[in-house]
Amino acid sequence: MPLFLITNDDGIHSPGLDALVQELSRQAECMVIAPDRDNSAVSHSLTMNRPLRVTELESGLYTLNGTPTDCVAIGLNKIVKKRPDLLVSGINPGPNLGDDISYSGTVSAAVEGTMYGIPSLAVSLAGEAPYDFTTAAEIAAKLAKLILKQGLPKDTLLNANIPQSDAVRGIKVTRQGRRLWDNAIQETLDPWGRKHYWIGGGTPCPDSREDTDVYAVTNGFISVTPIHLDLTNHQGIEHLKNEWRLEEE
Repeated sequence: MPLFLITNDDGIHSPGLDALVQELSRQAECMVIAPDRDNSAVSHSLTMNRPLRVTELESGLYTLNGTPTDCVAIGLNKIVKKRPDLLVSGINPGPNLGDDISYSGTVSAAVEGTMYGIPSLAVSLAGEAPYDFTTAAEIAAKLAKLILKQGLPKDTLLNANIPQSDAVRGIKVTRQGRRLWDNAIQETLDPWGRKHYWIGGGTPCPDSREDTDVYAVTNGFISVTPIHLDLTNHQGIEHLKNEWRLEEE
């Protein structure tokens, strides 16, 4: 039976994690290593300013007082006794689309798995509370089977976003779009009249390009985006060489 390593960024008690494990347990042995609390928007951060503690809650179920990336790194190096066949991160309550991928702890856990050479999948439910993770878990299981059968391109993970809808229109293979936010920085005063800023909320700006993850989910499609570890703009290399002439003596 295959071995799956499961993690998330919302914490060990997340209903999305429970739904994911229940569904994936039908096809694999699942080992869970997840943060002990919500770590949303921590991106790919590693904890290097304090020691980390792993707590085994029951057989195959661990929690760590660190980030999603910590969970993957410590899990693969210290907890898991054999190499997992797949790493799955999620199910995140809320989408991870466009520019938000850069902040996402959910996606970053899958990035870390990919860096270790483990086929990896990030799964998010694009909706609002109350969440029903049933369809997202089923899609995650379907993608897991395909990854095991077909494999993934080198240094590539999948980022899947499933609309919370009774009328999902199908699946689209997409590219990362843009998803900037209007009015995402809130200004407030404390009881002593001192100004503070709160990051969060706001209104997402839609991406009208039909091949993007943002457009697909906005229009009722499941978005599956292959994300590559190489962030180099290869056209930019030629631009700097030929237009800027940086390599001239």
